[in-house]
Amino acid sequence: MSTAMNFGTKSFKPRAPDKGSFPLDHFGECKAFKETFMKCLRDNHFDNSLCRLQSKDYLECRMDNQLMAKEPLAKLGYKDLEDPPPSQADGDPKP
Repeated sequence: MSTAMNFGTKSFKPRAPDKGSFPLDHFGECKAFKETFMKCLRDNHFDNSLCRLQSKDYLECRMDNQLMAKEPLAKLGYKDLEDPPPSQADGDPKP
């Protein structure tokens, strides 16, 4: 007597990640940025909030080398680390 129950024949359909693929850095183009970020994490007991600048640099390297899709830094959670627009960086008041 079989006690196994068949609850339907739904099959799993894999789908791509929301942001697309995230290729490996086979040529080590961003290895120095990754190592700097990892060292920061180790030095700060893996508190990633203390290594945001290093993680931003690593993601920028990946975007610059087409290892991930270009995204605005604000959309990735780095709005506070973005450079201000040139008109605001000079300290000139807006007219």
